Amino acid sequence: MGSFSIWHWLVVGILVLLLFGKGRFSDMMGDVAKGIKSFKKGMADDDVPPAPKQIEGQRTPDAATPTPTAETEIR
Repeated sequence: MGSFSIWHWLVVGILVLLLFGKGRFSDMMGDVAKGIKSFKKGMADDDVPPAPKQIEGQRTPDAATPTPTAETEIR
């Protein structure tokens, strides 16, 4: 008493297959797997900072070249 036998689990399994159908049940499990993969990918992406993007033909500023300020333009 209190434990389920193999017959109980077979009846439950058959009822689940009848209600959801074989194709629909496998589709739901596939969606769950995609969700888990997407979640893991999102968690992995949070750990790595995105690399700065550089536009082709754009020059990176040199640290040695001073940038013009309001004071240097007036003089």
